[in-house]
Amino acid sequence: MENVYENTSVRVLCSKLVLYKNEHGLQWLIGSPFFPPLNVVSTLRCIHTHATSPDYHRESAEELRTLLLKGFEVIGALIFTNSDAEKNAGEAIAAARRLRKLFCGEREKMDSQQVIGAVADLNGGDIKFFMSKSESSKSFECVNVLYEDDPEKYIWERGCLLRCELPLKLPIYYPVNKPSDLEKIFRRATEAVVANFKDPKIAYMVEALRKTSAEVPQPVILRGVDLDFDTDLSNVKLLDERAQNSDADSLSCSHFCLESKKGSPVYSAEHADRIQVSVLLNRSVNSEKSTAPIAEYFPALEEARVLVVDYKLEVLCFAVKGLPLRHAVSKLIIPGLVDQFNLVGNTVLPNLLAQHPQLHTYHFSPPGVLHPITVVYELNYGETEMKQVEVRKSLHLRLGLPFDRPLLRIANALDFSTRDGLRSDPTRKGSTLLKDVHLGIPSSGVSGGSESMVQGSYEYYHYLQEAFNDSGWGCAYRSLQTIISWFKLQHYTSVEVPSHREIQQTLVEIGDKDPSFIGSREWIGAIELSFVLDKLLGVSCKVINVRSGAELPEKCRELALHFDNQGTPIMIGGGVLAYTLLGIDYNEASGDCAFLILDPHYTGNDEHKKIVNGGWCGWKKAVDSKGKSFFLHDKFYNLLLPQRPDMV
Repeated sequence: MENVYENTSVRVLCSKLVLYKNEHGLQWLIGSPFFPPLNVVSTLRCIHTHATSPDYHRESAEELRTLLLKGFEVIGALIFTNSDAEKNAGEAIAAARRLRKLFCGEREKMDSQQVIGAVADLNGGDIKFFMSKSESSKSFECVNVLYEDDPEKYIWERGCLLRCELPLKLPIYYPVNKPSDLEKIFRRATEAVVANFKDPKIAYMVEALRKTSAEVPQPVILRGVDLDFDTDLSNVKLLDERAQNSDADSLSCSHFCLESKKGSPVYSAEHADRIQVSVLLNRSVNSEKSTAPIAEYFPALEEARVLVVDYKLEVLCFAVKGLPLRHAVSKLIIPGLVDQFNLVGNTVLPNLLAQHPQLHTYHFSPPGVLHPITVVYELNYGETEMKQVEVRKSLHLRLGLPFDRPLLRIANALDFSTRDGLRSDPTRKGSTLLKDVHLGIPSSGVSGGSESMVQGSYEYYHYLQEAFNDSGWGCAYRSLQTIISWFKLQHYTSVEVPSHREIQQTLVEIGDKDPSFIGSREWIGAIELSFVLDKLLGVSCKVINVRSGAELPEKCRELALHFDNQGTPIMIGGGVLAYTLLGIDYNEASGDCAFLILDPHYTGNDEHKKIVNGGWCGWKKAVDSKGKSFFLHDKFYNLLLPQRPDMV
């Protein structure tokens, strides 16, 4: 049921409204034409400025138009200042309206949409929200704010994703003696393609992207002549999702929404209902008379050359399930194709007679952002080359993402060929190792404690795996393998997890060990692990030394900060024993604490229940109810804390 205050209060769905605290600047507030006008779904930082004002052309044309899925739009702005709130709210509203006009391409048309102007005090305090009813309105009013308890459900219970993939080869014929005409010829050719998207003879086939059920509806064909390009999305009448109708003109997106019809749907972008749209072009016309094919010949009047420009368009859009399919195609898919086609064309244009940039579209669902985003990467550059790194840094800045997480690398892109939407990692195919063994284990038993845990996935390496007998000497090697698997699964590296021999070879190569060390059964410790991580991954480490197991609880606060800020697994070694530390549960007031230990000394099969029940992965109290400690008081311990690389 909709909230009764929905039309008079701002509803904030995103969990993080302020991306950067105590910094001057402006953020765009993002909503959807399918939701009430004052619903804030996400926020994006304005990163292109001219003097103290936004550079509206670069903001709209270069990035936001690509980044935002069709189905989302700018509905306001949030400004950070120490001065008069009402005055600055007016500036935020004016900025949002100007950007909206550039998005719509209707600079002269009056904007009748309600727009939000929000003001955040740089010294802290609450954010004040103001609302302008229309562009013609000379005043605006302060409004209340509501925060949504379950934003993922709010969005994905109502919405779905539409995807259209379209490869194109565009031949360009130009006179050899007039290369200056090439730009004009190219623009005419691209304009003709754009016009074809709305051609009455064109057809769009709509079908369910996931076909795991026997009850998948048959594809639906929508013809160009039946599409509606004139009605504004805000005026489109939504259809009853429960209605059953075989007429293509009367079908809504819900006809192909299969996930929401299950018993317990998961609400997220990765699990959203997905609809595939394919473009079909039929140049033949039905006729009662039989006719032969006709070939037309247009001879070149002067020497000419042909240039072929490759396009690989992939558009992702958001729609509510009650949206009629014909409006989903005409108001979302086609505008998305046109925008991406023009973006690629404008990028290729300066290099038409040289090497064309290899552009590829990717979609991401970064943490903290409720909806997917679209990014076009130039693949002429490798992911670690500075040009690509700078592109990702810019995106992290706009989205408020941390700069030590590779969240927008290609390996993290959504893959619509898989069920969960996550791109499969080809380097991990065939891996049978258990991942994230600690999930679902019993609680630590620390009363009033605060848990700080490993962030991300890892693989469990232990004794005797892969028929290699390292029992009695290989525990630190196994802990190192688990740590390296974490960096690999978080896409910090493509380096394979090294074997024991490869670890030994690395230590010999850097001069830490003699050649006789290779193939031996000698132990290694925290220092050797730090050398290998630095050599193979470029990862630096912090080492903490404690004189005995009794001193470990004194390091709980420091270890908790590591898991909160770095999130990497820790190797903890004492004497000839080594373990992997995955988390801390610590009550700062009482001093009571527990350590989440992943034990590499396990020698059995990779059975999760057996491992957890046997205590090979679980919480170990610093001091249990019998006064005993898991860590020996007469042992010197080293803790190796790998640091995340500063990379995107």
